[in-house]
This record gives sequence, C-alpha cells and structure tokens, in this order.
Amino acid sequence: MDVAVESLVESSRIGFRRKLKAYISLTKPRVVELLLVTTVPTMILAERGIPNLWLVLATVIGGYMSAGSAGAFNCYIDRDIDRVMKRTSKRPLVTGELSDREALVFAWALGVASILVLGFFANWVAAGLSLVAILLYVVFYTLILKRRTPQNIVWGGIAGCMPVLIGWAAVTGSLDWAPFILFGVIFLWTPPHYWPLSMKYRDDYKDAGVPMLAVVRGRAVVGLQVILYAWAMVACSLLLIPVAPMGLFYTVVSVAAGGWFLYESHRLYNLAIRHEKVSPMRVFHGSIAYLTLIFLAVAIDPLLPF
Repeated sequence: MDVAVESLVESSRIGFRRKLKAYISLTKPRVVELLLVTTVPTMILAERGIPNLWLVLATVIGGYMSAGSAGAFNCYIDRDIDRVMKRTSKRPLVTGELSDREALVFAWALGVASILVLGFFANWVAAGLSLVAILLYVVFYTLILKRRTPQNIVWGGIAGCMPVLIGWAAVTGSLDWAPFILFGVIFLWTPPHYWPLSMKYRDDYKDAGVPMLAVVRGRAVVGLQVILYAWAMVACSLLLIPVAPMGLFYTVVSVAAGGWFLYESHRLYNLAIRHEKVSPMRVFHGSIAYLTLIFLAVAIDPLLPF
C-alpha cells in the first residue's frame, strides 16, 4: 500500500512539473530573454550608472510578466495555425498539456499582474507603456496584421521595441530621445532578424496561410530587404553617440558589430540572387549576437570614464 501511495504521489509530482513547464513555455521564454537583454542596459543608460537594484528587479519581473502575457495570448489566438506548423507543433495548446481556458486565464492574470507590479514598484508611466506593449502585440500584430500582410513583422515588431521605453520610464518617470533611438534600433532590427527565420520555415508558413515575405516574394527579395533594414539599423545605432551621448567603447562596438552584420546580410543576398544554397539561420543567429553586443555596450559605456 505504501509503495502504491508513493507511486501515486510521484506521478502527481511529474504531472505538476509538466504543467508548470507548459505554463512557462506559454510565455515564450526565449523571446522574453531577448526583451530583457534590452531593458536592463537601457535602465543603466538612463541612470548613467547602476540603478536601484530593487527597481531593476521589479522592472525585470514586471517586464517578463508583460511579455509572457502577450506570448500566452498569442499562443491562444494562433493555436489553429500552431497545429499546422512543424516549428510550433510542441506548444502546450497543441500537445494538450494545457487547455484553451487555462491558457486564456493565465494570459489575463499575468497581464494584470504585470501592470500592477510595474505600477506599484516602478511607476505608472512604465505600467502604462507595458499595457500598450501587450495591446500592440496581441491586437495590432496577432489579430490584425499577422494573417493579412507580409509587413506583419515590420509593424508588429513595435511591441518588441517597448521594453526600452519601459526601462527608461522606470528609472526617470518620463521619456527622452535616447530611448526612442534604441526603440528605432530594435524596430529596424526585427525584419532582418525574423525574415531569415521565415526563409527557413517558408513551407510551414505557406501551409498555415501566413503571408510572410519569404512566402509571397521569395529569397532574393527577402535578402534585399534584409540589407536595407540592416543599413538603416546600423545608422540608427550610430545616432545614439551624439544624442545620449555615448563614449569610445559604444562607438567602437556599434561600428564593428554593425559592419559584421552588414557583411552577413550582403552575403545572404548574394547567395540568394546567384541561386546558391543560403544559410538564413546564420543571419538569424547573427542578429541575436548583434543586438546583444549593442546593448552590452549600452550598459557598459556609461560606467567607463572615457
């Protein structure tokens, strides 16, 4: 009897762990990780030093909850196409680890909690911007743009730019030109980050009826657009130097990282127009490395004496 009870308890524990893992998966942790990489450096830049660590913690937790809420709403709304696409076939609403109702309640609860956390522990400007970010991602991108236009990623990417505004507002209680330049960097970074991914999963998006640029126009057009946005992104990153103002460290990193990413973008395009085998994921992963380097420089530069 004791063995049977112990077995039942162990089974229950495994079930709880799977459920918890499913809820965490619903928040799209990898996407949220990128968002947080941009938030903390922006807070350091706003403070021109290390901000209050409790404020940073509250902003990071509130920001995670906000982005996680948007991700959960997205999983709920897109559950039909997630069942079609191989890339999303292991999401918890597809596997049945979570019910539709559980996901929807979780999304609402996380969203409300995120606004309260930011409002009470940071300020209500940051909380208001968090609400705007959720609405942009859920309504503007997921409900309106995603299934209607190949420009979905361009304009839908505005939601992913909001963490820099939230981080700055959490420290200062207001906004300035510097966070809007960082906003512009992320806005212009989103297409050359996501369109190479859509090249790799082109058939997935085509089967699901999602009009990604790679589906409706092809590799050469995607490659050209990646180049154009990459050049605009690098130019925008350099605007921060006189506006913030930034020092030698950020200047060197932004020029070097930008030059490297431009090389990778041109390489992708050249291979595409010659109808050779392309490696879009090389640009995709490179874009993550680029953004990480830029925001590390944003965080480190204010702490240096030069």
